[in-house]
Amino acid sequence: MQASTPDRLLTTRQAADYLNFDRRTLEGWRLRGGGPRFVRISARSVRYRRSDLIRWVRERLRTSTSDPGPETSR
Repeated sequence: MQASTPDRLLTTRQAADYLNFDRRTLEGWRLRGGGPRFVRISARSVRYRRSDLIRWVRERLRTSTSDPGPETSR
């Protein structure tokens, strides 16, 4: 699989580097929710799809600090 493949699986460290966050931030989001979707390979192995990271960032695009973003039905 090539590095630019959207569904390439990234480790937590790689995903954190991609998003410019600390890996502990991603670990906290996994625990509490609110972060990007992830793939649980096993109890001790978690991966992130590059496409999910891109989607998560795009969902957070805003035009101003008062822009609440699209309404969600969650």
